[in-house]
Order: sequence, then structure tokens, then C-alpha cells
Amino acid sequence: MYRTLLLLLALPACTPDNTPTSRSQVPMVLTDDGAWCWYQDPRAVYLEEAHRRTYAAWMTAEGQLTVGSYDHDTEGVAMHTLELDWDVDDHNTASLLPLDDGRLMAFYARHNGVGLYTRTTLNPEDITAWGDPTTISDTDRITYSHPVYLRDEGRFFVFWRGPSWKPTFATSTDGITWSEPRILLQEAGRESDDIRPYLKVFSDGQSTIHLAFTDGHPRVESTNSIYYAQYRAGSFYRSDGSRIAGMEETPFRHQTADIVYDARETGVRAWIWDIAAAADGTPVIAYTRLPEETDHRYHYARWNGASWDDRQIVEAGPWFPQTKPGEQEREVHYSGGIVIHPRHPETVYLSRPIDGVFEIERWDTPDAGASWTSRAITQQSLAPNVRPVVPFGYSGTDDLVLWMNGAYVHYTDYHTAILITTPNR
Repeated sequence: MYRTLLLLLALPACTPDNTPTSRSQVPMVLTDDGAWCWYQDPRAVYLEEAHRRTYAAWMTAEGQLTVGSYDHDTEGVAMHTLELDWDVDDHNTASLLPLDDGRLMAFYARHNGVGLYTRTTLNPEDITAWGDPTTISDTDRITYSHPVYLRDEGRFFVFWRGPSWKPTFATSTDGITWSEPRILLQEAGRESDDIRPYLKVFSDGQSTIHLAFTDGHPRVESTNSIYYAQYRAGSFYRSDGSRIAGMEETPFRHQTADIVYDARETGVRAWIWDIAAAADGTPVIAYTRLPEETDHRYHYARWNGASWDDRQIVEAGPWFPQTKPGEQEREVHYSGGIVIHPRHPETVYLSRPIDGVFEIERWDTPDAGASWTSRAITQQSLAPNVRPVVPFGYSGTDDLVLWMNGAYVHYTDYHTAILITTPNR
């Protein structure tokens, strides 16, 4: 009953005759028990083959790793539990990689636990039956996963945070046998466990992988900055095409990549949220600047061919976890969240407080971030709406977005639903 009520608390405002303002803005329940961290992607994917379906992964409040699907024609929902007892922690969710034959691969690990695993569905467009897990790495202190398949190379990549606390990766030609892990990037003289760069990954699935990353965690790094690099044909490059390092020459240093935002110049720390690319390969990054713990700002940076155009979208309010009375907030840099539409990077969805409650909004720019228009996806909610996601593979312009709705105290203490808006038919 409680979680069902959460849906009602997130419904958009209606016109005087009680008709919703737009069908595409009416949220539906994908699950009444689910949460995710934002450093595993794709958390949701869209496939249009025999069926039009969105697939997503989440953690339940009891610690079950679950994959679900939503059929856009029948409105049917299916779910499958990948791991029954996977710890109560939203970091433990999976990332999903669609294969060309309609099957799905899931990649997952426990938060700072032992082992990175992958499993593949046995049949196309069917999440009810999966093959046995394959171990990609059996080291400890693993978190997050970002899988990619490049058709030009016939090769899988997966990136994660490894035992050094640094971004790490491995490759495979069959998704079963994986290379030895390699550290992707690391500053010389900064190998300490306290130095934890955060990474976001986006790929065209053909030839290029786009990478955005930080110095570390904003709690530790007072001048946490944003960097960019891209991979293609065995090497890593800057936005201008100049080479950084070959794959066998990793790890490379932060300072050899693009510096998208240099917090050492402003004294304002940042944190990465999303990365995408336009059809011509132009990279786009969404991140937060954090002048104060109670003052988060959403920024949009886009490569213009010579430099990065970096503009503020809107103030994002304070942290979103619901701090218990009398306690000090542990995650003061947790913003409501921002995501870039993976096929239309001129559109972002974000969460910010409106009248004291975090709501989901859509923001569009016609001029690479110089100006914006916005409209509400949720309104007059009584429960927070946070961490929006646009499914990878969705190419439409109508709203197809998922988000968390409900009570969230900590990444180990949450009672949230996953809601979804669906495109107009």
C-alpha cells in the first residue's frame, strides 16, 4: 500500500476537467520496490524488434538484484531476480547491454565486494531465463560496471572501479573469456585508496567510446574537476583528435586528457552525472558544480570543435537524501540527478526541488546550451522524484524516462518505486 501510494504522489497536475496535461507525462509503475545508483550504465535500454520494450535493472529494499521489462504496446510488466541476496545497497544494481540478436547481457558487482559478473538471457526479448554467470574479474573492492560492444572491432569492453579504487577495464571477443584487467587512468603519485576517480561511459556501439571522469570524490577532492577522453581503434584521444595513449599504454594521467572544467581555477568542486554524443560524434557532458553543500548547480558542456562550451542550466538545490532528524547528512553531494537523452543530446531530464519537493523536468536547448526551455514531468508531488534515466537505444523525442520516487535516506536505506513515462502512441 505504501509504495503504491508513491505513484499517486508523483502524478502530474491535471487540467480543470481532471484530464492529464499529456499522456506522455502520466507516470506508470515499473516496480513499486526499486532503486539504483547513477554510476552504472546503461541502467535501462529500449529495444524495438518483435516488441517495443524498455528493460531496466534495480535493487529492491530487501537486497534482490532484479531486471524488469515494460511492453509499450500491452503495458505488461515482467520481472526476474538475478541475485536473491545481493546486499541492501543501491550500488549493487546491474548495467544492461543489448545484443544484436535481441538478447540482453547484465553486468553486476557488489559495492566494494569480490567479483564482477555477467549473465546473458537465453532467448531474445525474454528476461525470464538466463545463462550461468561468467566471472570477468575475481578481485575484491569492485564497484559499478559500464559495458560496451564495438561492432567495428567485434569486441566487448567493460569498465568498473577496481581494487586500486581506480577506473579499470577488460575486453572480450565472445563475452565469456575476458582479458586481464588494466587500470584505465591514474595520477602519478596519487595511488592512494582515498583517490577514487568517478567515471561515466557512452558509446555509439560502432567505433567510439566516450569517457568522462573526475579526480575523485567531491567529499575528498576540494577541487574535483571534470575530464574527457575517447577511445577508438586501440588508442585514447582528446576531443581535438590528438592521441593520449594506446590501450596497452594505460593507465594514462588525467592531465593528458581534456580538462572540461578545472575546479582549481574557481575553487568550486564538481561531480560527473552523464555523457552522450551527437550524431556527428560531438561529446556532451552533464555535471554538477557544488559551491556549497546546499547549493548544487547543473552544468552542460559541449565540444564546439575547438573548446568546451560550458554553461549552467539551472540551480539544483541541496542534496536529496532525507536526512533523519538530529543526524548529519552523510551524502551531501547527492544531487537529484540529471541525464542526457542518448540520441538527442539537446534534451536533458533533471530533478530539482520545486516548492520543497524534488520533481522531474525536461529541459531543451536549441543552441548548445546557450538558452533553455523547460516543462514539468511531475508536479505537486509529496514524495521526491530523483535520478532520471532515458533508456539507451531510444531515438524518439516524446518522453520516455524512468526515475526513482519515494523515501530515500541512504544508499542502504531506501523505499522507492521506479516510475516510467511512455511516449504518445
